[in-house]
Amino acid sequence: MVRAVLRIVGFELKGFIAIGLWAVRRRHGVPPGAIAGTYAKEQAFMLTLMLFAMAVETVVLDLLLVAVEVPAAVRYAVLIADVYGLLFGVMLAAACVTRPHVVTGDELRIRYGVYFDLRIRRDRIASVRGSGGYDGSRMVSVEDGRLSVAVASRTNVTVELTEPITFVRPLGGRAEASTVRFFADQPETVVAALRANQGDGLPARS
Repeated sequence: MVRAVLRIVGFELKGFIAIGLWAVRRRHGVPPGAIAGTYAKEQAFMLTLMLFAMAVETVVLDLLLVAVEVPAAVRYAVLIADVYGLLFGVMLAAACVTRPHVVTGDELRIRYGVYFDLRIRRDRIASVRGSGGYDGSRMVSVEDGRLSVAVASRTNVTVELTEPITFVRPLGGRAEASTVRFFADQPETVVAALRANQGDGLPARS
């Protein structure tokens, strides 16, 4: 329980940092020469719609509380909760934009905002292919050794591993997977980058 709370606090702090990076148009953990695999565009419309609805709700609810003469303490508590909800949405959007997937000569890094971060050495990748699919409503899920990191319930890249790897779930739990599926805005770019060293043993699959 304590570990989960500490991780949530860490997410909040990283979320604030992500807003700063977003404001200055910088990305986290993308070294020179690396390929960044973005994934934020798929959920951009829904996030924008959600933030707009929350902003309208905040204003309308505050006006309503003033009209019915609710005590100031209650009104401010509700207002703070609503503003925090808006801030959370902005942090989520900023984190997803500034923390893309990353492909380097040594590893594949799969991320979802500040909540999930998995590094896979390229010598542990047996094959990679584009593969569209829907993976339920959870951001990170694992079933029968298959890890899915979905965006808007979708994945479109599948990575088969030479052996199972251990990963950390968002709240700190651990699990193993030998297949990893994730979403990228341009899956062909990620697949091509991972196949760039086919001569070193990574087979091409379609």
